[in-house]
Amino acid sequence: MNKIYAHPGQPQMQVEVILASRHADMPEEKPLYTVRMRYPRPIHGEIMTHRVFGRNARSSRAVPVKTMLNEVRSIPYVPWHWGKNQKGMQAAEECDEPVYCQKVLMPLNGYAYGHSDDWKDTIIETTGITREDAWLVAASRAADMAEAFMEAGYHKQNPNRLLEPFSWIDTLITANRWDNFLWLRDHKDAEPHLQDLAQLVMVAMEEAEIQKLASGEWHLPYITDEDFEAAYDEYFLTSATKEWDRFLCKISAARCARISYKPFDGDASYEKELARYDQLVNSDRVHASPLEHQANPDRIDPDYPNCNQWENPSLHGNLPGWIQARKLVSNEVHNG
Repeated sequence: MNKIYAHPGQPQMQVEVILASRHADMPEEKPLYTVRMRYPRPIHGEIMTHRVFGRNARSSRAVPVKTMLNEVRSIPYVPWHWGKNQKGMQAAEECDEPVYCQKVLMPLNGYAYGHSDDWKDTIIETTGITREDAWLVAASRAADMAEAFMEAGYHKQNPNRLLEPFSWIDTLITANRWDNFLWLRDHKDAEPHLQDLAQLVMVAMEEAEIQKLASGEWHLPYITDEDFEAAYDEYFLTSATKEWDRFLCKISAARCARISYKPFDGDASYEKELARYDQLVNSDRVHASPLEHQANPDRIDPDYPNCNQWENPSLHGNLPGWIQARKLVSNEVHNG
């Protein structure tokens, strides 16, 4: 079982290496990591700036409003870095000033983190409230309005947007070029919550078990030994090895796609997974991003053995040295 690394003070911030692989024949190549991260939704935009990442993330258009409401009211994201205002993007000092509101919700018995039923309306005139309580006031008000939109019949993509500043997001990222992310984000000038995340990623990668794959062997996140046995029984004994690979790639891609509403939890219904895969690739508009996580090592072109030129560079996508499953799907991108 993969180890989950959590921030010591904020257990909702998590990093888990789902799978790590390297070229068996070219050990000098950087390993390929598929990593599940859980972090505050407000820093997601900075994750998205890293173009080398193949990624899928929890979607506010996919998660039921009731699920989001429950999380915001029970385990809301509350900052643990509070910088003092100054010029520029960095805050050199911590700020602990009270926040003044005309009308706020105050806890009945002290600081009631995550227990909205213990709150009451209170008028504050001459004194402020703590930064944490003020943030929770904002979360509570946003949750009330989101619930009102839900009850009025609005699609979840609208009310869930109100909850994003106070929620967590699960993201699945596959890449073999992590150096720039770690170099930029594990730094004093980085957004401090993102810096904490980068440090967790570094530790998780350093301690991850890395499998070696030869050409033709696949990096398949969320595929278990039982899945390999099922594929063997179904296809290998009939010499249909290509179908064996295709089956496992489809199951892996479908499970990676689940991150849009809930990370894969071990439910291995092949019928449902294959149906989900068909929805991804056989619709009028192909949604190929979940196939960016499956890959197999490319080979050095035998015609250029001393130049380290790959045989299939056009099939690498954003994974140099690896043939990406996305590039094997028809219409994986629309070129206009």
